Amino acid sequence: MIDLHLIGIGTGNPDHLTAEAIRAMNGADLILLPRKGRAKSDLIDLRRAICAEVLTGPVWIVEFDLPVRDADAVYLDAVNDWHAAIAAAWATQIAMHLPDGGRLALLVWGDPSLYDSSLRIAGRLKDGGMDIRVRVVPGITSIQALTAAHAIPLSPLAGPVTVTTGRMLRTHGWPDGADTLVIMLDSGCAFEVLEPEGITIWWGAYLGMAQEALDQGPLAEAGPRIAAHRAELRARHGWIMDVYLMRREQIDGS
Repeated sequence: MIDLHLIGIGTGNPDHLTAEAIRAMNGADLILLPRKGRAKSDLIDLRRAICAEVLTGPVWIVEFDLPVRDADAVYLDAVNDWHAAIAAAWATQIAMHLPDGGRLALLVWGDPSLYDSSLRIAGRLKDGGMDIRVRVVPGITSIQALTAAHAIPLSPLAGPVTVTTGRMLRTHGWPDGADTLVIMLDSGCAFEVLEPEGITIWWGAYLGMAQEALDQGPLAEAGPRIAAHRAELRARHGWIMDVYLMRREQIDGS
């Protein structure tokens, strides 16, 4: 039996770990750390730093190379192939390092249940016949980190919030009936497809990290500023993780 803990680690700040997450890490027989390429080397450095800070005893830590998604293939086909390759990589590491079973931990950015594929990949191991039990340790999400950094409530008074992706916003525009949007997994600046009048944006990148960047304001003014800053940050670091919230004025102007 493999007892797999998917541990939400927030946005890279060790202070974001819950006591439950720290207990799960210290109770693991093996922690797997994925390497995502040279351009994202500071991501594994953050995971290493988290382990160094919170582990109080000997826990076996193994690093492995994470497969890369084919950016030129049809999106859903590429993602399915990518997940299969990651599942195979996990299975290889498990066979090498936990052949008789044990407690395995994977450190997941944010929360494993929100726009992360770890649960789907773990499901592939189950479907492949592996004797595996999955436990989720929730973590602070980038949405929480964003609203906290800007000191704003997530939703308007008695109003709903729509969480979607940059791809969906770029393809379909602002969803009907929505007044507040949270946009995740935006590879560009999908807000640029919108008519900016009446929209306010709150944006954050590298939330909780030393290089955290924030901006906010009317979309017509803040949008171009964010786009330029985002491009500069991506060029400087080789990667970027950002999220933003947009709110549209109600008909009554509220």
